[in-house]
Amino acid sequence: MVFTISIFLLLIAFAIYAFTRKKQKITTFPSHWHTLLLEHVDFYKELSVEEQNRFKKRILTFFSEVYIESVDFEIEPLDKLLTAASSVIPVFGFNEWHYTNLSTVLIYPDHFNKDLGFAQTDKKRNIAGMVGNGPLEKQMILSRKALYDGFKIKSDAYNTGIHEFVHLIDKIDGITDGVPEALIQRPYVIPWLKLIHKEMEAINDNKSDIRNYGGTNEAEFLAVASEYFFEKPDAMKKKHPELYQMLKDCFHYKHLVK
Repeated sequence: MVFTISIFLLLIAFAIYAFTRKKQKITTFPSHWHTLLLEHVDFYKELSVEEQNRFKKRILTFFSEVYIESVDFEIEPLDKLLTAASSVIPVFGFNEWHYTNLSTVLIYPDHFNKDLGFAQTDKKRNIAGMVGNGPLEKQMILSRKALYDGFKIKSDAYNTGIHEFVHLIDKIDGITDGVPEALIQRPYVIPWLKLIHKEMEAINDNKSDIRNYGGTNEAEFLAVASEYFFEKPDAMKKKHPELYQMLKDCFHYKHLVK
C-alpha cells in the first residue's frame, strides 16, 4: 500500500510537471537515434528506407503525446526509443494511431512486485510490466531490464514492451478482455474467441509451443500470441497458421509480415 501511494504521488508530480513545462516538440529525428534503432530493433532494421522514415515519424508522434520517465535511475535515449518502438510495432500497419488511454510510462530499473516495489531483497519481484487501473489509469509501468531483454533476442517470442502495448490496445474499448474492438470487427469476434479458446486449451494441455502464460486468460493469450507473432512470424505461420492469419488481419500486416 505504501508503494502504491508513493507511486501515485509520483505520477501526480510527473503530470503537473508535464502540464506546466514548456512544450518542445521534436520535429527532426536525430541521426544517432536512427543508429540506435538499427542496432537494437530488428523490426526497424528490416524495413525499407521509406518505411523507416514512417516509423520515425510515429515515434516522434508518440513522444509528443506520452510522457516517459524513469524511477531511481537516469533515463537514456535508448530507454525512450525502445518504449516508443514497442508502441509503434503493433500498430504500424495502421495509417494513424494514437494511444488515447495512455499519458505516462514509468520505467523501473528491474522487475517489481504488485505493490510497485523493487528492492533487491524482495523475492516477489516478478512483474516485468503492467498497464495501470484505478489511481494508475492511463499509466504504464515497465521494467527496464525486461524492456531491453525483449529486443535482445528476436527468436525467443518474448517482448515485454509489445506485450504491454497490446494490453493497452485491448483496453481502448474500456475492458482488457482479449477482444480488442479496435482490431477485430464484430463479425469476427465469435470466430476469434473460438480460436483462442482452442489455442488456450492446447497450451494448458502442454500441446502448444505458445508459452504457458498465454493460457491464463483471453487477455494474456492475446498479448502472448502477439509477442510470438511479431518476434517469430515465420514459426507462427508454420505451427499456428489460423492464428497467424487472424493476427495478421487484425494488425493490418498484409505487406509487412511474410
